[in-house]
Amino acid sequence: MKRARLYDVLALCTAITAIVLDQWSKAQVVQNMTVGSEIPFPILGHYLVFNYIHNSGAAFGMLSGGKGSIVLAVLIAIAVLVVCYLYSRMLNTGSLAYKLVFGLILGGAFGNLIDRLVHSGYVVDFVSFRIPEINYYFAIFNVADACISVGVVLLFLMVLFGGFRQRHRYEDGGAGEIVTTEPVTKERAALNNTTLRSTKNDE
Repeated sequence: MKRARLYDVLALCTAITAIVLDQWSKAQVVQNMTVGSEIPFPILGHYLVFNYIHNSGAAFGMLSGGKGSIVLAVLIAIAVLVVCYLYSRMLNTGSLAYKLVFGLILGGAFGNLIDRLVHSGYVVDFVSFRIPEINYYFAIFNVADACISVGVVLLFLMVLFGGFRQRHRYEDGGAGEIVTTEPVTKERAALNNTTLRSTKNDE
């Protein structure tokens, strides 16, 4: 129980860190840039550019304007409720990795939600990745978008490979091997050993 509580605290710290970094970076952009201006990132030059825009849509500019804004509000509300519900299911249990990923997703979601409340419906986007030589321009995004995207991808991979490993354990369970996901107590282990010895003697 104490370990689960510690994991919950670390997940909360992850969410708070994501929100702080997101809001701090947006504040720097708003204070030092004008809408539509571009500043090349020193290391990657014209491949990575800070391009300040107002985005009234979802992450990466989807569902912007008109009816899309209503659909977007509904989708965001549903997504946040689903993530909160899933987290509540493992509040006193669950691994640290899962809780950190949920913290990352929730931090990104609340980071953009703060923007919409403060700026009356739009968020500040400024990270622009492009490869001009092949005419490739990725959608402009922010730190919150990155947190949500990375968190969702990690969650998908953890669920996918976690389910694969569990299925593999059951498929590899041979004769006389007990495969279980329940904790094995000393009494249970002793009973299992006695049963195996009795089986071998009968043979």
